[in-house]
Amino acid sequence: MKLLGCIALLLAILILPGCQKLSGENEISGEVQGTTYHIKLVLGGAAATSLKEIQDQITSTLAGIDSKLSNYRDDSEISLINQQENTGWLTISQEITDLLVIAHMVYEKSDGCYDLTVKPLFDLWGFSRHENRIPTQDEISALLPHTGMSLLEVDAINQRIRKKDARLKIDLSSIAQGYSVGRVANHLEVMGIKNYMVEIGGEMMVKGRKANGDVWRVGIETPTPFIRKLHKVIDVKERGGMAIMTAGTYRNFFEENGQAYSHILNPKTGRPVTHHLHSVTVMHDDPTWADAWDTALLCVGEQEAARIAEVEKLKVFLIYDEDKKLKEQMSKAFAASQ
Repeated sequence: MKLLGCIALLLAILILPGCQKLSGENEISGEVQGTTYHIKLVLGGAAATSLKEIQDQITSTLAGIDSKLSNYRDDSEISLINQQENTGWLTISQEITDLLVIAHMVYEKSDGCYDLTVKPLFDLWGFSRHENRIPTQDEISALLPHTGMSLLEVDAINQRIRKKDARLKIDLSSIAQGYSVGRVANHLEVMGIKNYMVEIGGEMMVKGRKANGDVWRVGIETPTPFIRKLHKVIDVKERGGMAIMTAGTYRNFFEENGQAYSHILNPKTGRPVTHHLHSVTVMHDDPTWADAWDTALLCVGEQEAARIAEVEKLKVFLIYDEDKKLKEQMSKAFAASQ
């Protein structure tokens, strides 16, 4: 399940939609999917489209995505799929098909740690509605047989799925915002905008350069609860478009009897992960893949995350705890990009 607001934006200057500039950077912002979005863009020259028109189109795009992927709407497509407890084939949209194909590949590459079907367990621990509690082992054991991506058959060609277990539920929140970022970025491209920063709930994609020619800069937070502090600044040198996604265990958690319980669940045990990895940042040219990978790597822990990053040639930055001190590790691909 996705942690919101993991990435701190640097030098963000709020500009009202009505104040359009033909040079420099413009910003539009709003609320969507239970969080906020901020978009900075360089229009340049005589802008053919007003900021209001751009925002209206983006709002429409995000509303359409929300109607399909939101787990917080009873009438969304994914919620309706979850309500159908049968093992017959269900026709699904292209959007959900694409996300499930990517999710299944990351599921396999993470040895099952990235699993969209942990929704019942996520609900059981109270993370969905911020009503946290520690369930009994009997409650967990009762749900485990009904979770697992291996119980979901995806027919991408015919855009349909089949639950091998009728009680299977799907939660797309760990991948939906990355997908949303990509859709908005594509929309800007269609409108001829080539230099931009799109951020939704802390998930981000940038392309080109800022209005003054500088590279886009993104800050990574220090993974400490209750305190927002800058840990590292990334200069995004690639011009062709780069997603920067961060997942962490330090924001969405609860404590009981001195023990912290993260929202990142191990699908095999049905319990929060217990390793020392606190934060994973992934840079990828596709925001949907980046969004899936940051959660998957956060699930497997620091050693396995580092191994997978090298095997898959991913740009990954890890922050973990060792002897009560924060340590960091970069994959070779990430280090080469800085």
